[in-house]
Amino acid sequence: MAKSIPVIITNTNILVYDRNAGEFKSFSLPGISSQPNIPFYHAFAKKIAESQHYFKAFIKNIYPNKTSKNILAIVVPDDTSTLESIFINEFFLNSGACKAVAQITMGQALQKDIQAYISISKSSRNIVLQYIKNNEIQACRYYDCNNYDSRQIIEDAKRLHIDIEYEKTPVFVNNFNLNMDDFFDMGEVITPKDFMDKIAVIDVEKI
Repeated sequence: MAKSIPVIITNTNILVYDRNAGEFKSFSLPGISSQPNIPFYHAFAKKIAESQHYFKAFIKNIYPNKTSKNILAIVVPDDTSTLESIFINEFFLNSGACKAVAQITMGQALQKDIQAYISISKSSRNIVLQYIKNNEIQACRYYDCNNYDSRQIIEDAKRLHIDIEYEKTPVFVNNFNLNMDDFFDMGEVITPKDFMDKIAVIDVEKI
């Protein structure tokens, strides 16, 4: 079975893991302007053929063997909607850069050794609380990242799911975007390096 290629959809670009170089490399499309509260990849829809062409060329530059063998393990922001998730999968599949994709949220990727935990992160539009058990999202709550009360979110995390009210549950603060200072006291802080190290060795069979 072909090894999967880790891919991270960040707030501003796409990061693809270069296995030979041992690092993530950034893909972005020239001429794409950002808009408040709208993920950058929405703009790809306006230039879909061009976007897919450049992404395939980007992948071939990193992995020059047949792209038809590639499997992309895609990690998306925690507030990615169902429609956005479908668009992301279809974008990569129809780009010719891979034969298959698997997708999970950043929160689901934070821990593989702990059965149940709470994750908190901030995307370009929301702060997201997730209760994850056995790698499945059991509960989720969103807050506008431009208008929130950190104290209220910290209290809400204690009641996010009935399981949490009766068991001590570890909390992981995803500071991948370096924007979680208000929540450092909630639990274990995951740095950008911590996060990318986890994703670099992600196993698509476990997604």
